Amino acid sequence: MDTDTASPFAMQGVPRLDPAKFRDPQITAKGEARASVAMTRLETLWFNTGTLCNLACKSCYIESSPRNDALVYISLAEVTAYLEEIALSGLPTREIGLTGGEPFMNPDIIAILDLCLSRGFDVLVLSNAMRPMRRHEAALLDLNARFGSKLTIRVSLDHYTHAVHEAERGADSWDKAISGLQWLAGHGFAIAVAGRHLAHESDAQARAGFAALFARHDLVIDVTNPARFVMFPEMDANVDIAEISTGCWDILGKSPDAMMCATSRMVVKHKGAEHPTVAACTLLPYDPGFDMGATLAQASRAVSLNHPHCARFCVLGGASCS
Repeated sequence: MDTDTASPFAMQGVPRLDPAKFRDPQITAKGEARASVAMTRLETLWFNTGTLCNLACKSCYIESSPRNDALVYISLAEVTAYLEEIALSGLPTREIGLTGGEPFMNPDIIAILDLCLSRGFDVLVLSNAMRPMRRHEAALLDLNARFGSKLTIRVSLDHYTHAVHEAERGADSWDKAISGLQWLAGHGFAIAVAGRHLAHESDAQARAGFAALFARHDLVIDVTNPARFVMFPEMDANVDIAEISTGCWDILGKSPDAMMCATSRMVVKHKGAEHPTVAACTLLPYDPGFDMGATLAQASRAVSLNHPHCARFCVLGGASCS
């Protein structure tokens, strides 16, 4: 990853995280009972297809790059085993999410997509829409012809301007991403976009910028529809953030049932591991405190909100990867 310059999305001039916070899974630094989230149902099962990626974005939360294989490629057989558990246990799972790294670098990706779609799941793939995806054009056209809107490909555009996007993702990434997005739209795929905005921009300003970008490229993407356009809050685990205690739910007017970990889990395979395991959250694949076990049954227990991402992204940010 290029570290010569900071990410344009880096959170500057803000207090660093108090080292007393997020230490105890049960108690906050103030001595209050830490909030937790019980699983209500497994609605979305994510698979991390591997952390290898054709890009090395400056602020990638999972540190994906052409060299990072900390999470190795998930195999078709391993995905099949979890889908079998869903079927045998009668779980109400409706959606399979595939993330990375860049999912289209996984050698089993087309077979995995075919399997999940053939079993009736909605499938969401997170991609940068660049060369790894374009290598599979014929296979993707076949899947789209057979399954249509059951398959959605969500493309990451870090900003609505060429300069900021490439400052984050690297030279020559903008045109290729836009080209990939246009190819998907031109062939009738269900598409979505994930974006971000700079610290000085409001949500409304950023959405207007993305809307203008889409209009210039004849992309029919409604920036007010969360199924087609999402804008994620910045994540920096070293920046200070409030801990979430049990009393915060009423103070904030939020419900634990609305949090991402109430309805989703992510399967990962760590380098050197014999078998995959289930992480509580798509954002925390490396933290052993969020390793829930080898099976979906084991992973159905409550999740303690003992990480800055829990507060910044989910509770206070109101975001969800699905």
